[in-house]
Amino acid sequence: MERHRVVLGVSGASGAAIALRIAELLGAAASLDVHLVVSEAAERTLEHEAGRDALHKLESFVSRRHQVGDIGASIASGSFKTAGMIIAPCSMRTTSAIAAGLADNLLTRSADVHLKERRRLVLVVRESPLHLGHLRAMASVTEYGAIVAPAVPAFYLKPVTVADVVDQIARRAIDLLSLDGPAPAMPWQGLHECDSRRQSHLPAPPSTETT
Repeated sequence: MERHRVVLGVSGASGAAIALRIAELLGAAASLDVHLVVSEAAERTLEHEAGRDALHKLESFVSRRHQVGDIGASIASGSFKTAGMIIAPCSMRTTSAIAAGLADNLLTRSADVHLKERRRLVLVVRESPLHLGHLRAMASVTEYGAIVAPAVPAFYLKPVTVADVVDQIARRAIDLLSLDGPAPAMPWQGLHECDSRRQSHLPAPPSTETT
């Protein structure tokens, strides 16, 4: 089986659970080698939002982790072929650096490589509200070829738990790389199908019998 490389970048924005779920889904695909790069700010966010062992858990899902300061790593070169890159969550600092071509660490350098090599780059941005600088940065990276995919819940699927929300966001981000292997996100199949699926997941109503 031919194996494809995918780069997963994690920045310091809120949304550690999304990074963990994407890593888990990518890592479970036998056809993929996942290369991870985590910013220093992301390490703090992971610990705060997902616990002290979150970084270790994240590393356990991937083939290799590269240090964010290692600008000489394999993923810093366009000659290192990949099937694409996801940054999730993607902070506005990272988005702005990519928009400015500021490859000042391995995370932003690898993103810059994907743009210059015309490979798929998906940015799962996390910020609200947005000021004009944020909007312009997102417009710029889109013009360069990146896909901006905000971490927006699919409320139309009527998620029941936070895990449902995280899973859908993670799978949609992966879908944007057009990979073979990871199971796709749940598609929208119309109001009738969605309502039927929702009913099948609802708990049984309480009994009205008396004794």
